[in-house]
Amino acid sequence: MDSTRYTHPDTAAVPPVAPVPAAVPAVGSTLRDEVYARLRAAVLDGAYGPRERLAESRLAGRFGVSRTPVREALARLLADGLIERGDGGFFVTIPNLTQLRDLYELRITLELRGIDRAVEDSSLRHDPAVITAELERWYAMRGRPPAADPRFVVEDERFHAELSRACGNPALTDALVAVNERIRRVRMYDFLTPDRIGTTITEHIEIMEFVRDGRLADGYRALQAHVGDSMAVVMERARRAMTQMALHVDRL
Repeated sequence: MDSTRYTHPDTAAVPPVAPVPAAVPAVGSTLRDEVYARLRAAVLDGAYGPRERLAESRLAGRFGVSRTPVREALARLLADGLIERGDGGFFVTIPNLTQLRDLYELRITLELRGIDRAVEDSSLRHDPAVITAELERWYAMRGRPPAADPRFVVEDERFHAELSRACGNPALTDALVAVNERIRRVRMYDFLTPDRIGTTITEHIEIMEFVRDGRLADGYRALQAHVGDSMAVVMERARRAMTQMALHVDRL
């Protein structure tokens, strides 16, 4: 994570958005793919506020391309559910509380299923290489905790994706990644204090150690507590995050 984007704990201010970097061409990619990938990353990283119109001409200038690949990228993001059509153009999609409840419920189901399937079938094993590598990353983070920063949500998402990937069902992982991307714009405001970062690191390590040691029932319970013992807990956390987002929207 870029240290220049860290949030000072006393202000919990959202750091300024860095300029969009030049695209690095991927093998076999096209210009339309590059523009889509860069715009998608910017949307997910909070580069655009919920009231900021995604104008074709301005985006074309920002990316140094014509309006055609921008128009196609916007159409793809609309299909992804990451942006929506509003008065005068496109805007970043911010789920309302009802939509958030549905997405969080799906997220919890996907998270727990990764462990539950191994509980049901003793022949299934989590990939030890994936578990070990991710544990080492979080051990290092425990040794040197990062400052409170809304972009910590990316580290959190990676943990949950790797835990899911270790279970051996790529369809579950793909679905989980997609859901987490849909709610990232809200969840990022759940990581504005050092104690929240510290608690997350501790809980991630505990969950991974249970899975590593084959204590799947304990891992399941720890994961369930981590992602929310009840929808009431989950929704209260979402409400707090949305309040923080509203307070800092003009700083994006």
